[in-house]
Amino acid sequence: MKKVITEAAINRRTYWVEEIRKLSGDFGDDSDRLEKELRDEIKKHGAPALIDHLRLCGDIPESYGYDSSEEKLYSKYTDSLLAEAFKAIGLKSLVLKERADAADVEAFAKSYSFVADAKSFRLSRTAKNQKDFKVQAMDGWKRGKPYAMVVCPIYQLPNKSSQIYEQAITRNVCVFTYSHLAMLVCFSQLEGKPKAEELIHEIFKTIAALNPLKDASAYWLAVNKTMLGFSNKVEDLWKAEKQAAVESIAAAKEEALTFLANERENIMRMSHEEALLELVRVYKIESRIKVIRSVTDNGILEIR
Repeated sequence: MKKVITEAAINRRTYWVEEIRKLSGDFGDDSDRLEKELRDEIKKHGAPALIDHLRLCGDIPESYGYDSSEEKLYSKYTDSLLAEAFKAIGLKSLVLKERADAADVEAFAKSYSFVADAKSFRLSRTAKNQKDFKVQAMDGWKRGKPYAMVVCPIYQLPNKSSQIYEQAITRNVCVFTYSHLAMLVCFSQLEGKPKAEELIHEIFKTIAALNPLKDASAYWLAVNKTMLGFSNKVEDLWKAEKQAAVESIAAAKEEALTFLANERENIMRMSHEEALLELVRVYKIESRIKVIRSVTDNGILEIR
């Protein structure tokens, strides 16, 4: 079977991981430069480049230090991707500059508007709780808008029972994935931007009509059926995105495991004294590898 995520997409990911590392330093200036460079790349290469980004952006590179300037700039990168995705779908969108007590992205359609936030996680991160997804916070950051959206990597979302789904339904916040968003961008290319804009609205209205519950299956059944039932053109896009979701996990694991293997080799080549000094910093490598190897497709796109 032909791969959906191409070598060119992997190379684009590698370039941006390094570009963010090079750019990081002065957050204000760097984030502006990042936004412009990303916008220029998508303008030059079109929707396929944007879709490549969306499929591979969900994991924070293991090579970035915790709470580092690279990690902070990576968050700005995912926010910028959301804004570009919404623009590709036909909405007006911008990344907000304020960093505290506010959403990161605003989007405006002809008949509705919403705030949005992009989430990304390290593959090696073990514990994620409801606060990591900011569903309750997003409700407070609507600032009068009717809807909010939190976009997450599909393989990091709970697939059984979680309070985030109950909170999302109760507070009118759409928990969405980069996979679903990539499908919407593809759909806008096939059926036109007005149709894609209408489909997002239908998804928001579907979530608002659900009975509050923690059941992941019920939540994703409603979202997925809304998309699949909207147009018969979605079916083929769905098949491609299911494959892309599996391939994106493999690509993310390969990137992370390669980095950690190189780190381990560097440690083994150290002198005894150097190794002792480094041990305190890197002692979690084996446990991180174990967590990364355990990441699998959670079947959210199978719920239909």
